[in-house]
Amino acid sequence: MTTDASAAPSLRTWTATTVADDVRAGRLTALDATREALRRIETRDGSLGAFQVVRRDAAVREAAALDTAGTAGLPLAGVPVAIKDNIPVEGEPMRVGSAATEGYPQTASHEVVRRIREAGGVVVGLTRVPELCVFGATDSVYGVTRNPWDPERTPGGSSGGSAAAVASGQVPVAHGNDGMGSVRIPAACTGIVGIKPGGGVVPCDLGETDWYGLSENGALGTTVADTALLLSVLAGDPSLAVLGDVPTLRIAVSTRPPVQGVKVDREHVRALFATAAALMRDGHDVERHDPTYPNSAAVAGLARWFAGTWADAEKLDPALLEPRVRSHAALGKQVVERGMLAEEPRDAWKQKAGELLSTYDVLMTPVLAQPPLEAKRWSETNWATTMAANVRYAPFSAPWNVASFPAMSVPAGVHPTAGTPMSVQLVAAPGKEHLLLDLAARIETLRPWQRTAPGYL
Repeated sequence: MTTDASAAPSLRTWTATTVADDVRAGRLTALDATREALRRIETRDGSLGAFQVVRRDAAVREAAALDTAGTAGLPLAGVPVAIKDNIPVEGEPMRVGSAATEGYPQTASHEVVRRIREAGGVVVGLTRVPELCVFGATDSVYGVTRNPWDPERTPGGSSGGSAAAVASGQVPVAHGNDGMGSVRIPAACTGIVGIKPGGGVVPCDLGETDWYGLSENGALGTTVADTALLLSVLAGDPSLAVLGDVPTLRIAVSTRPPVQGVKVDREHVRALFATAAALMRDGHDVERHDPTYPNSAAVAGLARWFAGTWADAEKLDPALLEPRVRSHAALGKQVVERGMLAEEPRDAWKQKAGELLSTYDVLMTPVLAQPPLEAKRWSETNWATTMAANVRYAPFSAPWNVASFPAMSVPAGVHPTAGTPMSVQLVAAPGKEHLLLDLAARIETLRPWQRTAPGYL
């Protein structure tokens, strides 16, 4: 099949939905779309460092084979997709941001990679992460990944490479995963949409333990429709891609950080209230309500974060790990040996969170408390410095990993002095991913955002 790629509108809009529409309609081939993504990666990623591996030849072969087989009915027909470098892609190394991992080609792909390809997506590369995906800024022995909005700032972590690739228009959508906010934080840092589904919606199988139930695979895109489309493929649930009208909702709005002593930047508060005001004018019942975050929930989250890191690091050469990651893993070893992974504190928080989200349909908070951190070699700082920086700038996401509730990040403007994006977090009860997506789509209509960073249109 031959097409006039220059006539395809999707190469201008560069969304997953328009690329797939054009490929299915014959206005574009999967090979055209793949070559466009590879061209963008070649010209844009040198200053950003979003990609760990670019699958130039392999992606071209996959796209050509897809065109030969036919793309009718495929939801991601020909869409270039980036995969976070902590799940296996057959034939490619999986480094997880670490010199301690082995660089041999993986023998089989993760289930979510299989689903993406079965839906017609083309894997063009693997994106960078901090070592073992532990922290909220993306740098490692392989380099510093930078924010397309401001290269002096981080795109967040641990799905920072995926977020930077999407926000710079290199790919329309990307896979990420989220153990303490690792989809929502990068989405907020780079002004895109990111969703962490609730437990059991998308196959997980991350590392040795899924961080003892904290982690979920999720989706990143520049529009709600694109993010919903990718999530629907990851979840094997086509209905998630069908966005609908939003009923009148009762929405709780909170600026209270889950960590005592954290100061929330005034502009991030204003962005939250501006979004709340737009929803109120749209007819929703919006009121201020600050949840109480029990200390037991924080303890349950930290214990699993530490212990999950220990499980992931246990078989690796400690001499090749960053000192801060060794410290994190050592705490995890203590957690495991002292039997501190009890389910009761987590269950108590799930019950309390469930009561809140039965009274309200949605909780809305900031995602970040401060603009994104400096882009630098945080890997060369000590554990305490990294932890303090992470908590100060991104405290809002972790409780919803502990509860295993669905949550997402939706853009909410640009900081007037920092010049970086701001976002709101939407949280709902288990099974309410569709409600979050529908509400996010309504916010997108009421308060549209610039889909890619300045200079990457």
